[in-house]
Amino acid sequence: MCAAKKPTGTRPDKGTNRTADSYDEKSIQLLEGLDAVRKRPGMYIGGTGPEGLHHLVWELIDNSVDEAAAGHANLVEVTLHRDGSVEVADNGRGIPIGRKDGKRTALEIVFTELHAGGKFGGGAYGSSGGLHGVGASVVNALAAKLVAEVDRDGHTHRLTFVDRIPGKVNANGRFTPGSTLEKVKKIPAKRTGTRVRFWPDLDLFDPGLAIDPELVAEHAALVCFLVPGLKVKVLDKRAGGESREFVAKGGLADLVAMHPGNPLTDVITLHGTGTFEEKVPVGGKMTLVEREVVVDAALRWTSGYDSRIDSFVNTIPTPDGGTHVSGFDRALTKVCNELVVKDNRKLAKLAKKGQDRAEKGDVQEGLVAAVKVTFPEPQFKGQTKQELGTPPIQSIVYEVVRNGFSNWLSGGGRKTHINAVRDKVTTAIQTRVSAKAALEARRKAANISSAGRPDKLADSRKHGPEAELLIVEGDSAAGPAKAGRNAETMAVLPLRGKVVNASKSTMRQVIDNAEAQALFAAIGAGSGRDFELDQARYGRIIILCDADVDGSHIRCLLLTLMYHYMRPLLESGRVFAAQPPLYTVKAGDDTIHAFSDAEKDAVTAELVKGGRKAENLQWVRFKGLGEMDTEELAVTCLDPETRILRRITMDDAHEATAAADLFETLMGNDVARRRQYLLDNSELVDREILDV
Repeated sequence: MCAAKKPTGTRPDKGTNRTADSYDEKSIQLLEGLDAVRKRPGMYIGGTGPEGLHHLVWELIDNSVDEAAAGHANLVEVTLHRDGSVEVADNGRGIPIGRKDGKRTALEIVFTELHAGGKFGGGAYGSSGGLHGVGASVVNALAAKLVAEVDRDGHTHRLTFVDRIPGKVNANGRFTPGSTLEKVKKIPAKRTGTRVRFWPDLDLFDPGLAIDPELVAEHAALVCFLVPGLKVKVLDKRAGGESREFVAKGGLADLVAMHPGNPLTDVITLHGTGTFEEKVPVGGKMTLVEREVVVDAALRWTSGYDSRIDSFVNTIPTPDGGTHVSGFDRALTKVCNELVVKDNRKLAKLAKKGQDRAEKGDVQEGLVAAVKVTFPEPQFKGQTKQELGTPPIQSIVYEVVRNGFSNWLSGGGRKTHINAVRDKVTTAIQTRVSAKAALEARRKAANISSAGRPDKLADSRKHGPEAELLIVEGDSAAGPAKAGRNAETMAVLPLRGKVVNASKSTMRQVIDNAEAQALFAAIGAGSGRDFELDQARYGRIIILCDADVDGSHIRCLLLTLMYHYMRPLLESGRVFAAQPPLYTVKAGDDTIHAFSDAEKDAVTAELVKGGRKAENLQWVRFKGLGEMDTEELAVTCLDPETRILRRITMDDAHEATAAADLFETLMGNDVARRRQYLLDNSELVDREILDV
């Protein structure tokens, strides 16, 4: 029974006082027969797109496979005809043709009544795929025409349905409604079978749809693994079509073995049984019955990274899994943690952080598997039977797979294959943890710019292409820089700790570094792949470091950080290094700066020409920017009219990265690394100048 939608118009119904807005007992509609299927096809086949259209074919194939699983058929043929019709035939027992209610045959009832079939209870089928009794009738409901032929009792019997009405087609092509079966021809008394050919009512489906032979072949190949020895033929009689034949004597093991990829293990087969109890209506009363469940599984690991798990209930593929797959997943993960990765030395560091346990994705990386459960009257979620819902199946599959897989790991499998699984899962855990840390670091980096500016940043009042960020060493240099800057367009960021070496550190280590965080936050454009140049708050980044070894080291580390995490700044030429003087001298009222020893000597020689004595020139050597007063720093490094800036190029950044690594070797804490470097380069030393 289906309740109709409330009418939306306001026009009175003809011959009544009811308006179209009325909603009472007369608004309730009863959809009889197959009308409910046509009204709501998605409830029965999952939709009106390609999946729904092909589901009609699957319903008929599954019925034939049920016959084979019950031991009554060994051949299924699927034929795609030129006129768009599809025919499914098997050599099973044939649908019963006797009269069920005195007027209609069982054949007619199967194709015209919902919830009619031989799979309720345990009579004709102990276990089967079609449990709802609507498969054949749904195909008829959504077909413009359907012809069912049954080989049985020495004759071929035929019943034709046009627009869901049973009857027969005369020799002149005229359709005559009726419930009487045609006896088409005589056949050997022992020959049995069923053939169903249908023409989909394409008006009910999305425009332009057609049966895809590749999907049909894929489904046929899949179901043949469910019944070892079953032969499934797909005959495409359309233009350019081809015929294919599928047979698998090894069942699920063959399905797993045929999967492409470099195998790391043999195919592992698991088998077991279990029971559970459930209440079902028997004779109108809820009765507790015991169900026996047979579990079969096959699996192997490959060197790839993708996983594939095919699952089945009786003869039905369940692409959405269900309780049987959940039990399989749980068992594999549990056993791997107990027997595969526990106390693994490669995971010792992760174990200290509690990160050494395998997850489902780690265990199933590169896994190819097939899982099948067989038992009477399974509960599916929906008519399309894509997901199993019977709750007790999960624990039964769990026990079978856990015991079988544990036995394989404990000596049933070859040692080299067991080690291959151990290495595969271990690597997957390490990769996942590393990837998660990198993802967290990227998220943290992306959030740095929106988390507020660093407290130590003396920001400019304006931002944009004309604004500058001055990076200085420590608070001693920051004082004069702040005092001598143009606060309108110049911001000052002092570094109070060591900048991380970005070429030798992980992303997490970089993001956790306080100085890197401060720089990312000050610039405000993110970092790494998320860096957006247009979001940068400053048009120029100027590095002001002391003109000594420590200053060079810091400059190299800054450039290395920018090269790895803010590369667009370098590529666009927006990074500069200020050139502070090494020396200064007073000559009368003039203050003269020299930027190198050679320049100091040249200035001295020039001043001596004017009558001054060289020994009277009081040259001052700057040890750092912090020794300059505000005016000196402003003139030499801050004033655009008098300062000297050197634009940093990508080549400079490459050299800085190499230099930063060399600094790490010569000045870092790794004594063995420094010793090895000195030994490797000892031939470069001039022994004559050594004071030894």
